[in-house]
Amino acid sequence: MTQWTTSHGRTRHFGIAASAVLVMLAAFFVPLPTSARAAQAHRIHITARAFAFAPGTVTVQRGDTVTLQLESLDAVHGLYIDGYDVNLLTEPGKSATITFVADKEGKFKFRCAVACGALHPFMIGELNVTPNLPFARALLITLVAVMGAVALFWK
Repeated sequence: MTQWTTSHGRTRHFGIAASAVLVMLAAFFVPLPTSARAAQAHRIHITARAFAFAPGTVTVQRGDTVTLQLESLDAVHGLYIDGYDVNLLTEPGKSATITFVADKEGKFKFRCAVACGALHPFMIGELNVTPNLPFARALLITLVAVMGAVALFWK
């Protein structure tokens, strides 16, 4: 009886492993989008006031055309984005605009480019440029799901 239980357990584990391999192979052949989505144009209005930007975080995808419109509410402010050739300057009640292509992925700090007071060094926002890779995302999600299924059924 012990020998039957051991061979039955091995057969069960082999069946689970074989099923997981088949699901993984099927995931590679399922038609998924292979091209990136078309680049989009974004017009983003940012207000600058006493040591803060609103919104403080801007997210776009790589390849998007971004038009930033900076408006100052209280004093002369600027906006400089680390890693990009973006540098704006605006006076109270006025706005400045610049357009650029988000061609680098990552997180980039944007800062006030004008010494505007004692807390000026803390006037920081963030530009997030995410990758434009739907196929890679779909493949990663599939692999994580298969690994989770194997871990769940292995016992």
